[in-house]
This record gives sequence, structure tokens and C-alpha cells, in this order.
Amino acid sequence: FGVDASASAGGGMLMAAAPAAAEEVEEKTEFDVMLLEVPKDKKIAILKVVRGITGLGLKEAKELVESAPKLVQAGLAKDAAETAKKQIEDAGGKVE
Repeated sequence: FGVDASASAGGGMLMAAAPAAAEEVEEKTEFDVMLLEVPKDKKIAILKVVRGITGLGLKEAKELVESAPKLVQAGLAKDAAETAKKQIEDAGGKVE
């Protein structure tokens, strides 16, 4: 009897988790800006953009840019994330 009950309980938990995951995808309101790649010839331009977006000091922004791939900002609204992504891409960086 123990085997039947545990198998049944496990199946029920999987079904309960699936709808929660589907709702999460539909209601995504927060986005992350991830700096993936920085070409050496574009590093200074990207550094200026990252400083403007994050408000970091020169040293912190430089460390962030040089340690790509790195999370630039997390939990942004869709519009803000798209704006940040466009600014970094315009400066020559690759963003996700």
C-alpha cells in the first residue's frame, strides 16, 4: 500500500507545480539585463552606458564590464530593460 500512496502523491505534486510555472511565464513583469560580451574597442563606450544605467562609480562599473558575462540590473520593468538593452547594444555590447 505504501508504494501506491507515494506514487499517487508524487503525481499530484507534479500536476500542481505545472500550472504555477505556466502562470509565471504569462505574468512576467520583471526583466534582467545581462551583459554577455564586451568588444575591447568598445569597452569605454559600454562602460559609460553601464555607469549611466546603474549609477555605479567608475571603479565598480569598470569591474562589471570587465567581468562580462555579468548581470547589469535585475527586476526592471519591460520598458526600462528594453531601453537599457538598446543603449548597451548601441554602444557595441551584446546583451540578453
